[in-house]
Amino acid sequence: MGRIRVLVVDSHRIFAEALAAALAAEPDIEVGAAGSAAAAERALERAHAEHRPFQVALIDADLAPGSPPVARRPVAAVAAVPAVPVQRQPPTAGPARPQPPVDGIALLGRACRTYPELRAVVLAAEDEPRRAVRALQAGACGWVAKDSSLSCLLGVVRGVLREETHLPPVLLTGVVRELTAARRDRTESERLVETLTPREEEVLRCMVAGLGRQAVAERLYLSPHTVRTHMQNVLGKLGVHSTLAAVAVARRAGVSPQA
Repeated sequence: MGRIRVLVVDSHRIFAEALAAALAAEPDIEVGAAGSAAAAERALERAHAEHRPFQVALIDADLAPGSPPVARRPVAAVAAVPAVPVQRQPPTAGPARPQPPVDGIALLGRACRTYPELRAVVLAAEDEPRRAVRALQAGACGWVAKDSSLSCLLGVVRGVLREETHLPPVLLTGVVRELTAARRDRTESERLVETLTPREEEVLRCMVAGLGRQAVAERLYLSPHTVRTHMQNVLGKLGVHSTLAAVAVARRAGVSPQA
């Protein structure tokens, strides 16, 4: 295997530069760094276009464009290493427009869908089982505390390239509990959806697609009154009192939107 190409994504510049520089000191690792989701996506796209894709991405769980960076402890023993410049977004003219928050896990999910060969690892300030499950479901191969030793981080980087999944032992119990609860919720939701008639399930799929009563009527060639009756039946059988709650049950059961 040649050199491992690693992209560090963290909006805290000092941390990102120090970590990137420490990794770059390893003879088998080549590093890039990005200070925002947009910069990370540009770096991944450029590397792919140049046929030199990043193999591993280390992504800050709390990454959020437009938010002020929060100081955090860097990975142990990296502070004295010279910094590697972080790719920053160029300033724009005129007043800054507010940007919707995009945390690192959302970025990770987009990156893993776009680049299936990419191995993504979350860098986290805290061990949070629920967010760890979300990260794993998004495609993460690992979760590493930001105050881990450099040798630990290197072990994870090399391990994920061997198809290993890395979670801190302290997270395992919580992650298993969250996954078990999610499976139980899905099973119950599937049971409830199975009580619907085929027409009611069609109506539910329209609800999942965000269609209102009139739009559902037009889509299924029914009268609005008939659709209203079907919707009431759906809510009753699912044991909920609103369209939003019905959609939540449907999504847990894996019901797809009406095409």
